[in-house]
Amino acid sequence: MADLTPEQQRDFEAAAFRRLVEHLRTRSDVQNIDLMNLAGFCRNCLSNWYRDAANAEGMELSKDESREIVYGMPYAEWQAKNQTEASPEKQVAFEQNRPKDH
Repeated sequence: MADLTPEQQRDFEAAAFRRLVEHLRTRSDVQNIDLMNLAGFCRNCLSNWYRDAANAEGMELSKDESREIVYGMPYAEWQAKNQTEASPEKQVAFEQNRPKDH
């Protein structure tokens, strides 16, 4: 691994996170349940992790605020524009594989 300063590592990780979030914003066709079933995380997980990091540093961030950061709009708006009904098979797979903290 390259010799990175802590600041470089932080900056590169932040850039990768921003790129992931932007990618997920452009791929609204990919449903959260598909992400969960395939990879074990989704946009909501990212927003929860973001909120946890903020809260750990003493900044109170609500669930709605952190979701808006990840989704690029209020969550209810994203749901209305993009969310589709999950098939029964996807719902069963989600319940079988759901992380305990989701």
